[in-house]
Amino acid sequence: MQKIEEVSAREIAARVARREVSAETVARAYVERVQALEPGILAWQHFDAAQVIAQAQRVDRAGARGALAGVPIAVKDLIDTADMPTTYGSPIYAEHRPVVDAAVVASVREASGVVMGKTVTTEFATFKPGVTRNPRAALDAPRTPGGSSSGSAAAVATGMVPLAFGTQTAASVIRPAAYCGVVGYKPTFGLLPMAGIKSLSPTLDTAGVFARSVDDAAFFVSALSRIELTLSPIKGWRVGICHTPHWDLASPDARRALQDAARHFDKLGARVVEAVVPGAWVGLAQAQMDIMGFEAWAAFAPERNRHANLFSPAFAEVLASGAAVTGERLAAAHALAIHARGEIENLLQQVDVLIAPSATGEAPLGLDATGNPIFSRLWSLLGVPCVHVPTGVGEHGMPVGVTVVGPRWRDAKALSAALQLESAVRG
Repeated sequence: MQKIEEVSAREIAARVARREVSAETVARAYVERVQALEPGILAWQHFDAAQVIAQAQRVDRAGARGALAGVPIAVKDLIDTADMPTTYGSPIYAEHRPVVDAAVVASVREASGVVMGKTVTTEFATFKPGVTRNPRAALDAPRTPGGSSSGSAAAVATGMVPLAFGTQTAASVIRPAAYCGVVGYKPTFGLLPMAGIKSLSPTLDTAGVFARSVDDAAFFVSALSRIELTLSPIKGWRVGICHTPHWDLASPDARRALQDAARHFDKLGARVVEAVVPGAWVGLAQAQMDIMGFEAWAAFAPERNRHANLFSPAFAEVLASGAAVTGERLAAAHALAIHARGEIENLLQQVDVLIAPSATGEAPLGLDATGNPIFSRLWSLLGVPCVHVPTGVGEHGMPVGVTVVGPRWRDAKALSAALQLESAVRG
């Protein structure tokens, strides 16, 4: 019989709701796992076992009636929690205690979920790494877990939680999911509320999730959004292979992952075709960087004015780059984005979903950087739903996979294709 920490999040919620197991029993099982594994991974910014157990006991006393009944959930430390510190990955906020929960955290509590703690984020969700190690790498050859949602991806990869929140402005859900070998789901821009999440770039910031399976990711976001993400068969669907304008940066491992995914879809009865993207899309990554930088410079005016000496060099560079973006460059970036959003809608009428590289390859060696976000920048700018699906391992035994991209506000299409690909990979 499976241990409770080995079953899906959906099944945990069902068992707790049926009173087959208590939320407290579930919490204690996961607390033990965190205590056993955390010293080697360093995924958690804040973890208090007694606080977790007390939450679970309250869920049991209240009847565990919500959709996420008793499910342990990790929260990226960019997201406000009223009962836990929220540092945003910066010494500026080392003592910060929000007054209220972020909207997504409040929704978890409303649905009877259990907040396990806060996971490590890079500084303000940008490029200065935290302390988290990639759990798939050897101890004597550490590799980055990716960023900025480093701790959340690592916590799910090690089974310390079945579900976790991340956020993505460039690649901060998809890339850590790819490097740690878990499912990462960045919903359509705006599907999940950003209230109470430290803003970097309001045009781009998107709340997302990590899970051990596509079904659990869909289950989680359905519970939070009140939108039923019903998954369907994909036989006869048209699947477009999208190399993106950055194919020259894809390693042999990333290229094989895309080829393998295409073969799986072909065997599943989908029609696999080449998806040709407009030539102007070569400029989307720079447009994303210009918008992100410009908005970050504005968003961090309070910190710039009072605490600039506490910025890391990496974050100071982000803001300096944003300060250099002129009004003309910003307008051009938005114009290109608006035009490209229309083009991808047209493209996703010709095919049902796209598949594309999630990262340049395996997680890089070392903990001094979080990897190249290039393959997700354009999808973040376009606001489309993306699901990373692990497909195997690369040359050094580290996870690789692909991103399944669907039409905006049709997240169930991307998830349906991702679910079928995941099933085919797992055999």
